[in-house]
Amino acid sequence: MRTRLWAIVAAVVLVVGAVVLVVSLSGNDDKEAAAGEPADESSPSTTDTPADPAAADVDPDDPAYEPARSRPLEDSLYPNVGDPGVDALHYHLDIAWDPDEQVLTGTTTLAFRSTATAEEFRLDFGDPLVVDKATLDGEEVDTQHNGKDLVVQAPVEKDGTYVLVVEYSGTPEPASAPTTRSDFDTTGWTVTDDGEVWTMQEPYGAYTWYPVNDQPSDKAFYDFTITAPRGWVGVANGQLQSRERVRGKTVTEWSLDAPTASYLTTIAIGDMVMTRDESDSGVPITYWTPADDPASLDAVRFSPQALAWNEKKLGTYPFESLGVLVVDSESGMETQTMITLGDTDYTTSPEVLVHEITHQWYGDLVTPTDWKDVWMNEGMTMYLQGQFEADRGGQSIDDVMDTWASAESGMRAESGPPGNYDPTTFGQGNIYYGPALMWHELRKKIGDDEFWAMVRKWPSVKRLGNATREEYLSWIEKETGEELTAFFDAWLMGEETPPRS
Repeated sequence: MRTRLWAIVAAVVLVVGAVVLVVSLSGNDDKEAAAGEPADESSPSTTDTPADPAAADVDPDDPAYEPARSRPLEDSLYPNVGDPGVDALHYHLDIAWDPDEQVLTGTTTLAFRSTATAEEFRLDFGDPLVVDKATLDGEEVDTQHNGKDLVVQAPVEKDGTYVLVVEYSGTPEPASAPTTRSDFDTTGWTVTDDGEVWTMQEPYGAYTWYPVNDQPSDKAFYDFTITAPRGWVGVANGQLQSRERVRGKTVTEWSLDAPTASYLTTIAIGDMVMTRDESDSGVPITYWTPADDPASLDAVRFSPQALAWNEKKLGTYPFESLGVLVVDSESGMETQTMITLGDTDYTTSPEVLVHEITHQWYGDLVTPTDWKDVWMNEGMTMYLQGQFEADRGGQSIDDVMDTWASAESGMRAESGPPGNYDPTTFGQGNIYYGPALMWHELRKKIGDDEFWAMVRKWPSVKRLGNATREEYLSWIEKETGEELTAFFDAWLMGEETPPRS
């Protein structure tokens, strides 16, 4: 058990992206409105016709996919996951879950660009799953499935575009996580005792339930079709396009309006109620909460206020919708447009809502190309959470930073500098608190007006894309007119915490 002191300075570490969630999700088809409100007559509907998978005529050269064109790379910390030969443009994930047999049946339709001429190409794919059939541009192709590597034995040309369809089935297993944290040790597809499903996959683990290029430099668009057992519902990223009863089962279709990294995708299947809301700025918000837990719904109704606070600091919310999924967990995750929160008082608190919503700009809208730079996500998000805590609690930001600084040196000693951490300790407090303190020191160095202008502008510079550490820090120096190389090196790479002003 962690001490109370650790909880004070490290509670937000529970908000780290790579978390294990014990989901109690669900969705009775007739419970789509808040308590006391009639269900929206437009959904759900009843039909005997299966939902259209919406993937039969995928065109990889569609100009709409242009924002998903990436320069994938091999990760410096986790090189065994992801392949720079594939530039994914669009995934359509059509999955069905049988909780009684513990079997997942899926069809992944992937539009992609090959970055090299080769006789074969590779994706990440969990080895308990079996490929039943694969086609490339409509022609059946052979595959080899060794461990987590799915090798498609078909020639591709550099900058050629293709459509790969993989039909598969089996019982997924979660992946071992490269962490020493106490709140999770696996990532990816996880099944509860009741057969319900949740997925969380930072720094990787999406491959446990679909074939994917599972590295953050390769963003892609996503559509989902989820078939859930009677009385349950499938929840995913983006906006709910349809919800139908098909031969007693619930079929939902979801669409994500912007390219996302694979670690930011999510699927949850279980018994869940959907409630609609809206921010003052007009962003549609949905809450997916356990039917037997009205307290969690009450807690996450702070979301419009949390979003409003973020919009004052960062500008207009960057996506079309926002969702909050509450699950049986003690952690939270910034899954793009559909954040996932545990059902504890802390993980549904205003502070955590602000944290995960901040990630929609820092981490989701602009994403590091390599996991060595996860501090780019967590440091600024942590700092904005600290500013919110100061504003809400009537204390100064200096007071918050003083509290956090009391434990930062120990985190740095245990897991390494934020920009050069031990890869077996992914997601520890060193990537949160050291960078947050760094940003506060920079704020004092350049002044409030220039600091907040910089914070607000950066996500738009690399909007919908990725950035390297060098690109980010060089941009800051140019934007501020300051020589900051030594400053950033000390905070990000130093074995000891630099002196604070």
